[in-house]
Amino acid sequence: MSLIDENMAEQAALDWFEELGYDRVFGPDIAPQGPQQERENYKVVVLADRLLTAMARINPHIPAAVLEDAARQVIHGNAAGLMQSNRQFHRWLTDGVPVEINRDGETLGDRVKLIDFGNVDNNEWVAINQFSIEGPKHTRRPDIVVFINGLPLAVIELKNPADENADIWAAFNQLQTYKEDIPDLFVFNQVLGISDYTPCPHRFAVRRPRAIQRMANHRRRETRPARRVAAA
Repeated sequence: MSLIDENMAEQAALDWFEELGYDRVFGPDIAPQGPQQERENYKVVVLADRLLTAMARINPHIPAAVLEDAARQVIHGNAAGLMQSNRQFHRWLTDGVPVEINRDGETLGDRVKLIDFGNVDNNEWVAINQFSIEGPKHTRRPDIVVFINGLPLAVIELKNPADENADIWAAFNQLQTYKEDIPDLFVFNQVLGISDYTPCPHRFAVRRPRAIQRMANHRRRETRPARRVAAA
């Protein structure tokens, strides 16, 4: 019988993120009416103040008004459908947000970086647990959402290793439910993680369930234990 329950697994994961240098935040603290409120309502998935602060730090040559317009463009987007919106955001994340700047009567094109890939310490890394999100029909609360510069780039679902019915497959299915119920979160998502804290020779698997099954089959041929975390 495992001595780890789901809450302990969540706290252990947060400890791990903290060891890596992430700030650790309790979701209800920054929720609407929370003691350090950062969200206007539960539909908000981007921490706008953190995003704008990071954009100004990373792009000091871009005027503040242009950064504010770029932030609004990132938060609200203009693509149709979840898949297209996610692809659009991914382009902005990797290539920067295209903007125009007026200097000395001349209009110049530029790009606003959302992440400083050249200096990782110039970014803000935050792991937030119990981050409730209101969708069109349901409110859901992923176990951990990982933010970089105020953007929710990773979602992690953990399951109790002592519960045979709450295994890694249940966590995978839960993430699929989140995509349906809180789609706004997945406009920005780049990584999905699932774990039930059972021994496994691999730390990550690829998106499809079949790949997770191959990982489980390979496990039988390996004996070196490691924490199982699968990217869905």
